[in-house]
Amino acid sequence: MRSLSVAATGMLAQQLNVEVISNNIANMNTTAFKRQRPEFQDLLYQNVRQIGSQSSDSGTVLPSGIQLGSGVKTASVYRITEQGDLVHSGNNLDAAIQGRGWFKIQMPDGTEAFTRAGAFSRSAEGQIVTVDGYVVAPGINIPPDATSVTVNESGQVQVKIAGQVAPQNVGQFELNVFPNDSGLEGIGDNLFLETPASGSALTGIAGAAGFGSLLQGFLETSNVNAVAEITSLITAQRAYELNSKVITTSDEMMSAVNQMR
Repeated sequence: MRSLSVAATGMLAQQLNVEVISNNIANMNTTAFKRQRPEFQDLLYQNVRQIGSQSSDSGTVLPSGIQLGSGVKTASVYRITEQGDLVHSGNNLDAAIQGRGWFKIQMPDGTEAFTRAGAFSRSAEGQIVTVDGYVVAPGINIPPDATSVTVNESGQVQVKIAGQVAPQNVGQFELNVFPNDSGLEGIGDNLFLETPASGSALTGIAGAAGFGSLLQGFLETSNVNAVAEITSLITAQRAYELNSKVITTSDEMMSAVNQMR
């Protein structure tokens, strides 16, 4: 029976839906995590009676016809890049992006990755690095005798040196924007790679037109809405149960036919 295979595609789709939701919930407290949402499409249709075909010799046509669907498929898993809330972290090297933009990260193999997780620290060499020790582009060094570090909204990093009155400018954070943030490829560790779908990165200064600003001592939280995810989880569970019921019903119908023989 067609209904068995159709319901099976529905169960597979809802299984993937639950997996996406579970990953969102698991990352509720991940810094700058961007939630995902699956997109589904219907499968091909079998034309049992063609729409618009002639229904009589006088030229009348069918207004609707008969089309039987084949089920559902997953078209994509879309990443929603809306900004999360900003929370105070207490670390003066942390920086949250208000608005558009990504930090560029220099990977150990020479490639470039991007992140919105501004949980930064100072390495033994004085460089500003991520929690994994990757250098934040363009490479900012904090002098070992610096007594304080200040990052303004445009990303300028100024330090106070013991014995000096005026602060010293040691570098500036750069931001990068993409035509399509959702096209970035996630590789884990809060890092993303540029892809043909995302478009090329445009590098600029925080606060400039089209770029967000920086807020020192803050971090961006996950944009996962717990209530919405639980609601989606319940909906997916119900849909899975209904598709399972279709399979059970189809099996009972087939058993009834076999018993008639």
